[in-house]
Amino acid sequence: MAVSDQRADEPRYPPVTQTAMLSLGLIVAGGIYLSAHLPHKVPLTPATILLGLSAMLMAYNLWSLTRVRGFAWRRFAEVARWALLAYCVTAGMIEFVFVRNHVSGGVLVVLTLSVAVYAVHVPMLIGFTVARYHHDG
Repeated sequence: MAVSDQRADEPRYPPVTQTAMLSLGLIVAGGIYLSAHLPHKVPLTPATILLGLSAMLMAYNLWSLTRVRGFAWRRFAEVARWALLAYCVTAGMIEFVFVRNHVSGGVLVVLTLSVAVYAVHVPMLIGFTVARYHHDG
């Protein structure tokens, strides 16, 4: 939507979708990096940096949403809650695969935290998308 297409009464939204995609891209890059080194010893610094940047982007996204006046928080919570449930199930299955394949130590911690960011950020993005276009009345 071009800036001129925006209605005067419509709130301006931060770049939530773009930030979420960047955050998820960092998580994927970290996961690819780690899996490329398995089953050998994995240097954790690059994946940890990518995870930290991704988590900071997720926190920024959540914070920036709190700054939007008139945001449909009720609709956001209604949708994001169910999406979070679904993504927690998939995150649990992914975690099970890690443990079943004997991933342990620092690699397991980084992968677990990466999956946690994924499991929170995607439902937040789904909730945002629905709430953004929800209009009471």
